[in-house]
Amino acid sequence: MTLDELRAYGAEVDTGLARCMNMEAFYLNLVGQIFDEDRYDELENAIVSKDFTHAFEIAHGLKGIYANLSLTPLLEPISEMVELLRTRTDTDYSGLIGTAREAFEELRQLV
Repeated sequence: MTLDELRAYGAEVDTGLARCMNMEAFYLNLVGQIFDEDRYDELENAIVSKDFTHAFEIAHGLKGIYANLSLTPLLEPISEMVELLRTRTDTDYSGLIGTAREAFEELRQLV
């Protein structure tokens, strides 16, 4: 994975790098670490079981990671989900989860 590939993916690389003191290897390492723990199944199970508190905790954690790394394609659907879960909204989350999973898999292809 390269910075140019991340830019093409839609990440705001310069912002993410700035948060990592412009240390390219450190930033790329952090981006690569998001694949160590795929939380989407757990998030989806919490939503299906209507455990919106747990789903919110998972989504909020993912939002923080994606925001700090400026991974916009992942951040956008997760942020929308966080706001719905914050108010424990019982709705169909499948579209947002699907969009996030697709963005996650697209990023995984860069590794």
